[in-house]
Amino acid sequence: MAAGSRPRLRQFALIAIALLASGWSLAAPEAVRAPSRVPLPAIEAGAGEHCVEDTAFMRRNHMELLRHQRDLTVHEGIRTTKHSLANCVTCHASRKTGRVTGAGGFCATCHSYAGVALDCFECHADKPAATPAVAASVRASP
Repeated sequence: MAAGSRPRLRQFALIAIALLASGWSLAAPEAVRAPSRVPLPAIEAGAGEHCVEDTAFMRRNHMELLRHQRDLTVHEGIRTTKHSLANCVTCHASRKTGRVTGAGGFCATCHSYAGVALDCFECHADKPAATPAVAASVRASP
């Protein structure tokens, strides 16, 4: 073995040991891991067949997607729905409350679990906008 490759091998070994000691594993995907002693939040499934991105990706990157969408919309006037907050709310609103906030709300459940402030809904709606058919039936009601 060349003398120059030993420091790299040592670095790799130290990184591997650190990852294994921290509980990180390549062997078991998230769905196959042993149950944790830490209770996980119970999250209601979305209304659609599947999310616009992979679940693990969305858990880690949803805020970046929303920020990017905001910049496209506000600064460049480009409106798309794939990563829009309104589209997320429409799909993930609770079947019981019709909202993503509050007890059992899709966003509120994870944000409470992670201890992360949920300030989107200080300005944005936390329930889907009424569709024209729903709005017409509400107006027609006595």
